[in-house]
Amino acid sequence: MHVPGTIDSHVHFWDPGRLDYPWLAGEPDLSRRFVPDDLDTGGVALEGLVFVQADCRAEQAADEVAWVRSLVEGGTPVLGIVAHAPLETGSACRAVLATYAADPLVVGVRRLVQDEPAGFALCPEFVEAVRLLPDFGLSLDLCIRAHQLGEVTRLVEMCPEVTFVLDHLGKPPVTGGDLGPWTDDLVRLAELPHVACKLSGLASEANPPARTSRVLLPYLEHALETFGPDRCLFGSDWPVSRPVVDYRAWHDLVVAACARWGADGRAEVLSGNARRIYGLPTQEGG
Repeated sequence: MHVPGTIDSHVHFWDPGRLDYPWLAGEPDLSRRFVPDDLDTGGVALEGLVFVQADCRAEQAADEVAWVRSLVEGGTPVLGIVAHAPLETGSACRAVLATYAADPLVVGVRRLVQDEPAGFALCPEFVEAVRLLPDFGLSLDLCIRAHQLGEVTRLVEMCPEVTFVLDHLGKPPVTGGDLGPWTDDLVRLAELPHVACKLSGLASEANPPARTSRVLLPYLEHALETFGPDRCLFGSDWPVSRPVVDYRAWHDLVVAACARWGADGRAEVLSGNARRIYGLPTQEGG
């Protein structure tokens, strides 16, 4: 099924020759340069991309933004950047946020939480920094694991003025069996209206026998039912997803999950929500 007009809300690029990515040492399939010329969408027509920080060394975050801007100047259709921010430093990160706010390409920030100890996202300094984001017109991407959903739900409750975007459906473990406590935890998070959910990264959480449409589809359908098609965004998580799922196959699976929501709901998931939630420019450039 060919569905034109997609905005991929979660793409990474990296070049270990330019910046340092310590995490790549444990990822032999990914430990090389991935740049826009490597992105093969399998015929999916893209209106644009949202680049999400690729976890280079924290002190190189500004260099990462500058590099992505150079890619845009070279013709890559990045419409927005979600940049790294040291939110654990509390109000001390105000200067970083001010710099990002002055850059029209930066639309949000992310501080990886997925491998941090319990309570990290509720530390007073972290909460203080998150509460600053609306002052700078920035959203917060939440990259967590499923067992952290309760913790970040509390964070979202504590920061009602902030726009949150949950990456990768909260990374539920996909085994091919029962969907587990993730289902109820996601419902509780979705009760808060200022959080959205990316339909991305799920295949990477599945063990090999579970990387099938039959197994993955119920997770996508549950997220759509829980958040509604007005708060879900298509994302590929390319190239992290590249070793486990074909770009076009993932896109087609998200489209299939949208079937009950009709053409309007599908269009919101594939592009409209990314534009609205991240404040991306319109096709007319506004």
